[in-house]
Amino acid sequence: MFVHNLNPELFALGPFHVRWYGLAWLFGFIFSYWFLRRLAKKGGIKNLTPDSLDDLMLYMLIAVIAGARLGHVLFYNAPYYFANPGQILAVWNGGLAFHGGLIGGVLAGWLFCRKHKVNAAQLADAIVIPVALGLFFGRIANFINGELYGVAANVPWCVYFQGAEGCRHPSQLYEAAKNLFLFSALWWIGSRPNLKPGTTFWGFVAGYGFLRSVITVFWRDAAATDPVLFGLPVSLILTLAMAVLGFGMLVRMYLLPPAQRR
Repeated sequence: MFVHNLNPELFALGPFHVRWYGLAWLFGFIFSYWFLRRLAKKGGIKNLTPDSLDDLMLYMLIAVIAGARLGHVLFYNAPYYFANPGQILAVWNGGLAFHGGLIGGVLAGWLFCRKHKVNAAQLADAIVIPVALGLFFGRIANFINGELYGVAANVPWCVYFQGAEGCRHPSQLYEAAKNLFLFSALWWIGSRPNLKPGTTFWGFVAGYGFLRSVITVFWRDAAATDPVLFGLPVSLILTLAMAVLGFGMLVRMYLLPPAQRR
């Protein structure tokens, strides 16, 4: 077992605080930029150029953060934020939801592709690969923060988190391992020839939704952070929806005859 006493801050200089969570976001954007720029130089994504990529990353930066914040506000604590609207923009107090960030990123990518006539399916297939790695580091940062911990456990690797009763599953590390597996699998899938456009993207949506749902059901203490809808934590409903949508799209792409793909 492990007693969690990790400092979420790397260092502070006066009012300037550098947190591990912020560094995880920064690394995710830097790695995504490097990965996509490499593809753009090779012509791997139709009509995406290194110059237009700068616009894309600006779109993504704004949309993902705004979407993640709005997702947290609307999905997880709407009554509080409607009563305290001044707190909606207080991102520094915490509260970014993955599902909201995903929706924001998809909308930004779609608008960018329409403006620059970039192949949307190719871009989506490419971008989920670095996103999966960024999510890996994000969950490591969640563990350092001591948040989003798992249910009570009696296993040798359980963790005593501050503010939590008993020893807990380090579900943040389980999710980090899930994201690292997805990154490896998506990298391999993306390198396969003759795949239908959209395969890697929908594989990410299906795989993330299914694996996170399993972790939430068995190991994550979602009841400590999530409101409940229809008897289920909101995060579980959203990830189950991802799994159904992702698998449904893959079935449509590969198993249905063209005449039925509507």
